[in-house]
Amino acid sequence: MRFDPRLTPARPDLAAHHLQGHVEAAHYVTGTSEILRLGVVNVHQSPVPDAPVVTQALFGEEFVVYEVMEGWAWGQLKHDHYVGYLPHISLGPMGAPATHKVSVPMSFLYPTANMKMPPLLSLPMGALVHCVEFRDRFARLDHLGWVWADHLTALDQPHADMVAVAEMFEHAPYLWGGRSQAGIDCSGLLQIALAQTGFHAPRDTDLQQNALGQDVPAQQWDELKRGDLIFWRGHVGMMQDEHRLLHANGHHMRVVSEPLTEARQRILTQAGVDIAAVKRMAPDASAI
Repeated sequence: MRFDPRLTPARPDLAAHHLQGHVEAAHYVTGTSEILRLGVVNVHQSPVPDAPVVTQALFGEEFVVYEVMEGWAWGQLKHDHYVGYLPHISLGPMGAPATHKVSVPMSFLYPTANMKMPPLLSLPMGALVHCVEFRDRFARLDHLGWVWADHLTALDQPHADMVAVAEMFEHAPYLWGGRSQAGIDCSGLLQIALAQTGFHAPRDTDLQQNALGQDVPAQQWDELKRGDLIFWRGHVGMMQDEHRLLHANGHHMRVVSEPLTEARQRILTQAGVDIAAVKRMAPDASAI
């Protein structure tokens, strides 16, 4: 059996206990769940600060730790199973389960219910929080501080339109591995937008192409709809209507809306690849 190394907590010297008998490793350990306590944290390919960033972890997300060494935690994000290293100081013990999530591109955590106070932390869209009190249009997070309540949405109230969510990120800078308004990549934009509608999409474009939606035959590509996903090798965007594509890309180095015909021709010219697949999301997203 072959395992995707991006999603498999296994190294030659150490692996997750549940993989024993499936992968070879010198030792097997049971992971410990911890939670992200900083707004946005880079997850690296190896335990050094200048190692490539493979993704980012957001406030409130669960991270299963299999090893802590020299300040680095090696483990796996619970929501999309991505494996990597992050600073252990960015994690804390699990607390009460989240009740709400940040549903705007960026919000702030304040020491008191007063927007004029210096914020303690920036909270990106998708940050998971446990609210214990609502007062004066603020929500108090357990032992942490206060967030503007209108920036939060209850977990059981998903957004209806993933494209509308993604459109909030237009002009956000492009960042390889990014998952926030401060910097985001193409698959991160799709993942965050889908998460607001209540679904945990895979992290990378190849995984998303395999997991999401239904194939639209090439002969129907001139009849695209809002929400259709356009995949190239290593890239993804979503249609805003039958003509315009919204995507985070390295050509503009930001999230842009542009005619699909222009993006398609440019990518074909510069990278030598054409559209690999078009996927249509089900009207009832629960069919994903």
